[in-house]
Amino acid sequence: MLKHKIIALSATLPLALALAASGNAAPEDTAAARTPALVPSVEQSAAMRMVYGILSDSRYVYRSKPLDDELSADIHRRYLDSLDGQKLFFTQADIQRFDAQRLRHDDAIKSQQLAPAFDIFATYQRRVAERVAYARSLLKQPFDFSKDETWLYDREQAQWAANEAELNEAWRKYVKNDALRLKLAGRNQDEIRKTLGKRYAGMAERVGELRSDDAFETFMNAYAGSIDPHTSYMSPRSAENFNMQMRLSLEGIGAVLQRQDEFVVVRTIVPGGPAANSGKVTVGDRVIAVGQGDTGPMVDVVGWRIDDTVQLIRGKKGTKVRLDILPAEAGVDAKPELVVIERDKVKLEQQAAQKRIIEVDDRRIGVVELPTFYLDFDARRRGDKDARSATADVARLLRELRAEQVDGVVIDLRNNGGGSLLEAVELTGLFIDSGPVVQVRETGGRVSVEADDDAGVAWDGPLAVLVNRASASASEIFAAAIQDYGRGLIIGEPTFGKGTVQSLIDLDRFPRKDDIKFGQVKLTVAQFFRVDGGTTQHAGVVPDLEFPVSLDATEYGESTYDNALPATRIAQAPHGNLGNLGALTPQLVANHQARVAKDAEFQWWAADVERFRSEREKKQVSLNEDVRRAERDRLAAERKQRRDERVAAGLEVDADAALVDDGLTYNERSVAEQAAEEEAAKNGPDPLLRESAAILADALDLLSSDGKLTAQVLPLTRQPTIWAE
Repeated sequence: MLKHKIIALSATLPLALALAASGNAAPEDTAAARTPALVPSVEQSAAMRMVYGILSDSRYVYRSKPLDDELSADIHRRYLDSLDGQKLFFTQADIQRFDAQRLRHDDAIKSQQLAPAFDIFATYQRRVAERVAYARSLLKQPFDFSKDETWLYDREQAQWAANEAELNEAWRKYVKNDALRLKLAGRNQDEIRKTLGKRYAGMAERVGELRSDDAFETFMNAYAGSIDPHTSYMSPRSAENFNMQMRLSLEGIGAVLQRQDEFVVVRTIVPGGPAANSGKVTVGDRVIAVGQGDTGPMVDVVGWRIDDTVQLIRGKKGTKVRLDILPAEAGVDAKPELVVIERDKVKLEQQAAQKRIIEVDDRRIGVVELPTFYLDFDARRRGDKDARSATADVARLLRELRAEQVDGVVIDLRNNGGGSLLEAVELTGLFIDSGPVVQVRETGGRVSVEADDDAGVAWDGPLAVLVNRASASASEIFAAAIQDYGRGLIIGEPTFGKGTVQSLIDLDRFPRKDDIKFGQVKLTVAQFFRVDGGTTQHAGVVPDLEFPVSLDATEYGESTYDNALPATRIAQAPHGNLGNLGALTPQLVANHQARVAKDAEFQWWAADVERFRSEREKKQVSLNEDVRRAERDRLAAERKQRRDERVAAGLEVDADAALVDDGLTYNERSVAEQAAEEEAAKNGPDPLLRESAAILADALDLLSSDGKLTAQVLPLTRQPTIWAE
C-alpha cells in the first residue's frame, strides 16, 4: 500500500573513513589486542536467511537478480570497497587471499555461512591496527617539507598496494600531509606529534570496537547494494534510528551526543526537551556514567562506543535516568555532578519544516524550508489524525504565511534527499486542486497513478521551488509535478536523478515469544514517472531557471551508480495545465542575470563553486611547505579581501570569512565552538534563496503589469486569484 512506501537516498561512506572521523582516543596499546572475536550469531544467520528470501523473490524486488557467481563477484567488490574504498589498508596479498571467496558468497549466503565474510572483516581490523602503529612510528622524527612530493587524497581509482612497502609509502604521505596542515596552522613538532598520535590511536580504537553486528550489517549491505543502489539492510539499531528520523521524535532526554577522545560529549541540546528543561546540562558537558531510575547502578561509559552510550540514555517516557557529568569547563579529574532527568517524548523540531519571510522591494516572499519528507508511519497506521508529517507542518506554515500577507511562496528543497512517497503526493496536493501527481510502475509492469483526491488548496498564490543536486526522490516527485502542471517555477540546479521507490520490510513483523530483533530491509519495489510520462531517473528535474552547477552528473547523483536502473518513459497521465510559465522564462532569465551581475554575495558564491570544482578535479595536494604556504597565503588574502568588501558594502560579515585551516578534524575542536560556528553558518547570508525570492517577485511584477503576458502564461480561471494584485 502507498502509506508503507518510502523513498530516500542511500549513502554509505567507506567504513574506515566514516569511523576515522567518529572520535578520538589516546591509548598507547594497539586496538588489535582488544578487538572482540567476530562470531556470527544465530539471529544473524536467521536474518540472512530472511534477507535472501526477500531479495531473491521477484514478487518483492523490482529488478531481481539471481544469487549466482556473477552477483557473488559484485558482492565481493562492494564489500571490499565498503571496508577500504581508499585502498589504504589492504595489499595485493590480502586481495589475492580474499579472492578465494569471490565466487563463493552466493553459496555462503544461501547456507547462512558468515565465517568467510567475518574473516575478511577481522583482517580489515588487524590491518587498521597495523597501519595506525606504522603511522604513529612516523611521528618520532620530523618530516622534510622541502621535497617536491604530492599526496593523492582521492584514491578510489588507485590500485591496491603491491606490497607492504608500497602501502607504507602511501601512509608516509598520508601522515606527512596531516603534519603539514598542522605546521601551517602554527603547531610545533611536539604539538603535531601529540595531536596526530591521538588521532590515529582513535582510529584504531573505533575500528577495534566494531563487533559482529557491524560486520554483518556491512556484508549484508554489500549484498543488498548489488541488487541496486537503493536497496539496503538495516540492523535493529539502524532501523530504530531511521524510524526515529522519519517520525521526528524519540523518547529520551533531548540531547545530541558525539564522541570526543574517550568521552561522550553533549553536542547540542533540543530546545524544550528534558535536558534543556533541567537547566543542568550544557553543550560540551561530558557523560562519564549512566544509571537507570532512582537506584540502578551507575555504569561507567568512559571509552564506550557512542551508540552503546546513547542506548543507555534513551528510554521510555516517564522513566528516569541518572547521569554523572563532567561540566564542559572542568578538568578530567574534577568531581562529576549527578544529574537526574525524567525522559520524555522529544520532538526534533530543527529537522522539521521551517518558515521565514524575505522582503524584496515592496514584495513579501514567504519561504518554507523542508529538510525531508518525514512521516510518523506507526501513528498513521494506527489512524492517528495528529500523526506528525511534512504535509501537516507545511500546511500550518502556509496558513501562517497567508495571515502574514505574503505575496508568494518559495519551497526550499535543497539537500532534501527524499522520504515518504505519500508525503510527496499529499504535499503536492497543497498546491493543486486535485489530479495525478506521480505514476508508479510496480514489479510485473503494472502502472498505477497516485493522485491528490482532496479538492482545495492550502496556497493558491505564486509559487517557486528551489532545488539543488542533492534534492532527490520525493523532492523530485514534488518538483516534477509542480513543473508538469505549470503550477510554479523550478529554480536551482538539476536534481539528483533518483526515480525509484523503496519499501520497508520489517523482519520482526511476525510475533515471537522472545525479544529478538532482526532489523529491516529497504528494497526497490517500483519506478516512478512524472505525470507527463517522463522520468527523473538519471536526468533529474531540470529547473526552469538554472543557477551555476555545484556538482554535475559525473560527480554526484544517480548516474554515478554502476547498477542504477536505466531511464525510460511511459504514457502520460491526463492532467490539467495550470499555467505556461515558459512564456515568462526569457524575461526572468534576463532580469536574473542583470541582478546577480551586481550581487556581490551571489558572485562570491559562484566563485566558491568554481574553486571547489577546480580543486575537486585535482585529487592530490602538494607536500612541499613553500607551495602549500603560498596557496594558504593566497586563500587568506582572498578571504581578507572579501571580508573588507563586505564591510565596505555594509554587508554582514560571513562567519566563514576569517576561518583558516587549523589542521584539525571536527571532533578535535571544541564542541561549543563547533555548535556556535554551525549556528552562525545557518543564519548567514543565503544568496541563492534571496535570488529565488527575487525571481518570484519579478514574475509577480511582470504579470501584474502586462495583461497580454498574463493571458499567455495563465488560464483565465487562475488570473484573478493567483497572480493578480
